[in-house]
Amino acid sequence: MANTVPAAKNAGQVAAVAAPDPLEFHVCGPRNLPPPSWKDLLRSSWKDPNYRRMVIACFIQGVYLLELDRQEKRDDRTSLAPQWWRPFRYRLAQSLVDARDGSVYGAVLEWDRRPAAAALPFRPSGAPAAVVALRGTLLRAPTALRDVADDLRFLAWDSLKGSVRFAGALAALRDAARRHGGNGNGVCVAGHSLGAGFALQVGKALAKEGVLVECHVFNPPSVSLATSLRGFAEMAGDVWGRVRAWLPYVGSSGQAQAQVQAQQAAADQAPTCKWMPHLYINTNDYICCYYTDSASGTATVTAGGGAAGDGNGKTELAKIVLVSKGPTKFLDAHGLNQWWADDVELQVALNHSKLIGRQLRSLYTPTPAPPAPAPQPSPADVSDLSSNKATSSSFRRAMLSWSGAR
Repeated sequence: MANTVPAAKNAGQVAAVAAPDPLEFHVCGPRNLPPPSWKDLLRSSWKDPNYRRMVIACFIQGVYLLELDRQEKRDDRTSLAPQWWRPFRYRLAQSLVDARDGSVYGAVLEWDRRPAAAALPFRPSGAPAAVVALRGTLLRAPTALRDVADDLRFLAWDSLKGSVRFAGALAALRDAARRHGGNGNGVCVAGHSLGAGFALQVGKALAKEGVLVECHVFNPPSVSLATSLRGFAEMAGDVWGRVRAWLPYVGSSGQAQAQVQAQQAAADQAPTCKWMPHLYINTNDYICCYYTDSASGTATVTAGGGAAGDGNGKTELAKIVLVSKGPTKFLDAHGLNQWWADDVELQVALNHSKLIGRQLRSLYTPTPAPPAPAPQPSPADVSDLSSNKATSSSFRRAMLSWSGAR
């Protein structure tokens, strides 16, 4: 009887040790997401947008766990992060580390070409060669200070360009695009929450360089003081434009005609924006819900053609996917796990996002032409000018002599 209690205590300890971690892939990961097989050589799963969304969300979850593995001092045998990309035949090529606090904020995952790691001899059609995945905010002491600082940076300026992590993510994305090819299915950048803000802005920065990479952002931040001020300025400008339409002004018709001609010329010179990020939004998440604010024509760009159009000669700037049935509480609506859940129902937004149009405006707004250089006088003009100066000088001397003689 005396030995019963210790035995029960030891059994409880063994059960506690054997209990799986709630963050393991087989515990909280997707249920019906098969790994690549030889069938993908005939019909690739990566061509299914749902499969693509779920796998990329798993990659971002792996980046969260890279930082948690570092904080918990897990080794290669006990780390949780690799479970989130190995089933899909990817490997960790590079960890993006913030040198200021040593935290991992991103990772470069590449298709694993090692024969022992994959049953497929080739990468399936549509599968990216490399994915740059960026995590969001972790409210833990080792990294919370830097994460929150970037949150405040975005809140104040609606930009993350001044962050050290922006430079690191852009360099990693540029290098991946150089090695694997940017235009097409070569490289993908993705992020969640704060990481989605980084992914959207580094993807845009690379698009300005003419390198178009695939972009998937989950719950991207949309709330900022700078955006609110610009929205107020645009509203005030719209009101003033309506007021001016009622005010009499002499010559207003000629001025209006000139303005229309200038706008038409700018539209003719505007390049077609081909970079189209994918945004995944839950309207119950107030951090990203403002991407659903719509204004007809704001998020479109004049295009000469293209498959992604709205039937009115316009091209959409982004593909926005909304949760039609899913988490409604804020913390759940902002979570990453909803994007690989089996019971979530999604729909593609048909409206144009005013916010994404404002953010991507610089991609399709024509840059002003540089001022024409001042014409340089030809040698003949210089000689004529010299002779004119000589003639003028002689004429002045003759007049002075004449006036002196009188």
